[in-house]
Amino acid sequence: MPQGFQLALIIGGVIGGVVFLFLISFVLRFFNLWLQAYLTGANVGFTELIGMFFRKADGKPHHFGLITRAKIMAAQAGLDIARGDLESHYLSNGNVPNVVRALICAHRARIPLTFKQAAAIDLAGRNVLEAVQTSVLPRVIDCPDGSQGRNTSDGVAKDGIQLRARARVTVRTNLQRLVGGANEKTVIARVNEGIVKTIGMSESYKEVLRNPELMSKRVLEQGLDSGTAFEILSIDIAEVDVSENVGAKLQADQAEADLRMARARAEQERTAQVAREQEMIALVEENRAELTFQEAEVPKAIAEAIDQGHLGAMEYYRLRNIQADTQMRTSFAGASEDRSLAGSASS
Repeated sequence: MPQGFQLALIIGGVIGGVVFLFLISFVLRFFNLWLQAYLTGANVGFTELIGMFFRKADGKPHHFGLITRAKIMAAQAGLDIARGDLESHYLSNGNVPNVVRALICAHRARIPLTFKQAAAIDLAGRNVLEAVQTSVLPRVIDCPDGSQGRNTSDGVAKDGIQLRARARVTVRTNLQRLVGGANEKTVIARVNEGIVKTIGMSESYKEVLRNPELMSKRVLEQGLDSGTAFEILSIDIAEVDVSENVGAKLQADQAEADLRMARARAEQERTAQVAREQEMIALVEENRAELTFQEAEVPKAIAEAIDQGHLGAMEYYRLRNIQADTQMRTSFAGASEDRSLAGSASS
């Protein structure tokens, strides 16, 4: 046998051996999954395993067999979930193991939940397993949420007294409203609003302190869980504290504001009177200057009358005597008035 032919046989045998070993390892890789599915009643065929592998629908390399194991888990729990549904949900970037665990939890708790509902909740971005667990085991929410910077819901009763309340709301998930329903922040906001409204409707703060359960009852009757993903089971008032008399404080602030306005108006009027006084002083000075000017014209008129013969010497002296007599009487009248004013002041 030629040496080249022997070499070709050796190379062909090596390649064939490598291919055979690859096929054996490839088959064994799926055989373990197929055998596990067969023994657990999951009913996943060998060809289906190979098809999912080539469609890249059975998990990433480090999660190989994800769909098959989820199918096995569901079969062991007594759930009949089609492999095609699991595969399509995985290809839609859904969390298949989480959905299957949620269905098992709901099945054991006798909560009606179909695969389509669970898949829709999961694809909507909600944690379907946590939702089912909350539906089974109710959750307690603090109202208001202390992490948001407020620790109490503050309301003012009709008598002006401010009360600070803190409540604890027990809720469970409503799976039918989970997709499209508001989250717990909406529940907290509505409960806070209900508490403030109930306090504001109270005639006196004593009524709230005497019957805090009446406040929780009124809040619960308002249907605050409408349109949310939760069902409110109870609202318990954990704490009610008396803060301050807001009504009296507002009245005091209003009185202070009124006083400032009155002072401003009085100051405005005083300023106007001062300005008016200055105007009158200026007017008096102006009239006095005009009088002085007119008095200066009198001697000129007398001299002109004498020169023209309209006023004689005797008449001029008689006029001067009348002026002197008038000035004397005026000075006497001023002195008498000053004495009377002094006497009234001393009495």
